[in-house]
Amino acid sequence: MDPKQQIVGTWKLVSVMYEDQETRAQTPVFGDNPRGFQIATPGGRWLALAHASERPVPKTDEERARAFQRMIAYSGRYRVEGNTITTDVDAAWNEAWIGGKQVRHIRFEGDRLYIESPPMPHPNVNDRTVRVIVTWQREG
Repeated sequence: MDPKQQIVGTWKLVSVMYEDQETRAQTPVFGDNPRGFQIATPGGRWLALAHASERPVPKTDEERARAFQRMIAYSGRYRVEGNTITTDVDAAWNEAWIGGKQVRHIRFEGDRLYIESPPMPHPNVNDRTVRVIVTWQREG
């Protein structure tokens, strides 16, 4: 199936791994049971939300900052070219992403979708250079 058609739908989060580009160590940054969904519409709208499942309800500024560090959320118009998906970000948990592009490599294995970022400094890990590997399971 063509990746442009295969990506359309609702996907439930399975895992989020950060692969440190210095050490190649992989860390399940949101724990073993992260929560989240990704939606790709036939009309080209992308919405992704992922967060750690062990987050307590924040009550202080420090706890709110920690909760913010244990999530990713963004939306925008997307396009698929071969095995690359590019999202023109128009809303995000991190203001620095708004107006930019998120470019990812995609691959499918059965009902699983794997999305991998190029190596990049990431705001959730003190701007260390990591490659983000996100696994999704088709919902329904």
